[in-house]
Amino acid sequence: MTVTSDTAQIAVETEGHVATVRLNRPEKLNAVTQSMSDALVRIVRALNDDAEIRAVVYTGTGRAFSAGSDISTLDQYATPWEFRNRRDYCDALRELRKPVIAAVNGYAFGGGLEASLTCDIRLAADSASFAAPEIKLGWIGGGGMSVLLANSIGASNAALMLMSGDAIDAQRALAWGLVSEVVPADGLLARAQELAATIASRPPIAAETAKANLRAAWNLPQDQAIAYEREMQGITFATADAAEGRAAFAQKRPGLFQGR
Repeated sequence: MTVTSDTAQIAVETEGHVATVRLNRPEKLNAVTQSMSDALVRIVRALNDDAEIRAVVYTGTGRAFSAGSDISTLDQYATPWEFRNRRDYCDALRELRKPVIAAVNGYAFGGGLEASLTCDIRLAADSASFAAPEIKLGWIGGGGMSVLLANSIGASNAALMLMSGDAIDAQRALAWGLVSEVVPADGLLARAQELAATIASRPPIAAETAKANLRAAWNLPQDQAIAYEREMQGITFATADAAEGRAAFAQKRPGLFQGR
């Protein structure tokens, strides 16, 4: 199965077990329209269904990761209720079961910041910047901005970004824990794909379970999170991949993992 995009505004490329999903609207700083959101929903479903894809890189073309939603299209919604019920690109990314790395190549503003926060790991170009500018226009983010930002950088830093709307640069994002690494812009995609290939080389059931377990850890009380983790450990331990991992360890050879 080959995952493709049905719009030129989102590109999908695969190499080995890694898919790279790239917003491809550089003339608009990769601002996302509703049709792009709809396309991303379809792409995520295809990625989830493709057993050959084990990790995903999410990035943008040009000088922006994404400027968020295309503001010029927001008045197309007839009512606030219709706007509230739209198919959202951050919701689509949240549905992705495979580990996903955000390669933040430039501006990550508004929904672009939310999208990066929705990814499991964030790497940034040294030229990247991050902002939650919605407050300057009279509203707030709605794709998980507040909770994800607070969990990532702490309540005070999140409040600074959410209430000022001002941007921070990549080095401050690194210092605050918003991103894991800052690399030269010309090496960002290669580094993200390298990391994705490393993750894709791990047993895929264990990798997807690790992602699900992290989400549970954010949402459950500590005792319940530990209990959930123990159950997930038992499930992964019973897989053929885990048996292969134990055999490979005993035989001092690389494991051959099949996702079973």
